[in-house]
Amino acid sequence: MAFQPIYDSANGRVWGYEALVRGTDGAGAGSVLSRVTPEQKYLFDQACRVKAIELASGLFPRGEELRLSINFMPNAVYEPAACLRATLIAAKRFDFPRSAIMFEFTEDEEISDTAHLSNIIAEYRKQGFLTAIDDFGAGYAGLGLLVEFQPDLIKIDMKLIRGIDTSRARQAVVAGIVGIARALDIIVLAEGIETEEEFMVLKAAGITLFQGYWFARPSFEMLPRINFRDEARIRLTA
Repeated sequence: MAFQPIYDSANGRVWGYEALVRGTDGAGAGSVLSRVTPEQKYLFDQACRVKAIELASGLFPRGEELRLSINFMPNAVYEPAACLRATLIAAKRFDFPRSAIMFEFTEDEEISDTAHLSNIIAEYRKQGFLTAIDDFGAGYAGLGLLVEFQPDLIKIDMKLIRGIDTSRARQAVVAGIVGIARALDIIVLAEGIETEEEFMVLKAAGITLFQGYWFARPSFEMLPRINFRDEARIRLTA
């Protein structure tokens, strides 16, 4: 696993880290996932969760209330409570608090059974985990997912972020998402930030959580240093 920080601009600190799949040879997530067969999905999903918790327990400084964000495959979860067993065992074994774990599911994977996904989210919340929709605004279901259920957090897809500083259409769509999320008490995170201009526009829109290369690239089995310098300068000149 590699780790990429999630930055909290309201408090000027790291909010948490997303665990990202990597091959032992440095291969990216796409390359690794392309080799996972349908029959392997469940075991692969479970192994990733346990590995992420194991690594985070050793890397995260104690007392800083950092969150660990883990991607999961909804279509690989056959029964929510049973599928959480390995996660709960790992959290206990490595003394990692459940409340610090956030599970992301992506819109890029078509959800054929929204009732099943609702059951998954309900069970995860029951066990004390946070939930998030990844790649929001660029997948199969879009706003329809928020009608069925409300996660704790949504991550706006980078396709809506890229070049937002020069696109009135992107700015309008993101403003709409932020407004809807605020009305539903959902936290918004903008991912894929690559420029200062993108960051400034999104911050002005009321977003406070950010993730992207402009802050830090993922680091393999270690926590990368985040780019605080430019953010500190922005706060002083804004």
